Amino acid sequence: MYAIVDIAGQQFKVEQGWKVFVNRLQAEEGAAVSFDKVLLKDIDGKVAVGKPYLDGASVNATVLKHLKGEKVLVFKKKRRKGYQKCNGHRQQLTQIKIDTIS
Repeated sequence: MYAIVDIAGQQFKVEQGWKVFVNRLQAEEGAAVSFDKVLLKDIDGKVAVGKPYLDGASVNATVLKHLKGEKVLVFKKKRRKGYQKCNGHRQQLTQIKIDTIS
């Protein structure tokens, strides 16, 4: 059993019990969240595809923790001009655990 769900503008394939890193959610740690933008659902080989979303389908999850991802370096350079610039950032992430798919 799995589903493809739209979380904060990104699509994730999720199964029950999986832990997934998503962009930072506005929820407290330990809070239950529900996602109703389910694009596809597969239950025991029966696939249901939405147009664009399935009516009545939802994915319930629990927020485990908020954290930062690994550092991403952005390096720009123009050859033979003496120009180079290095910037970086760490993405704000939330780890969630998928509880149920309905």
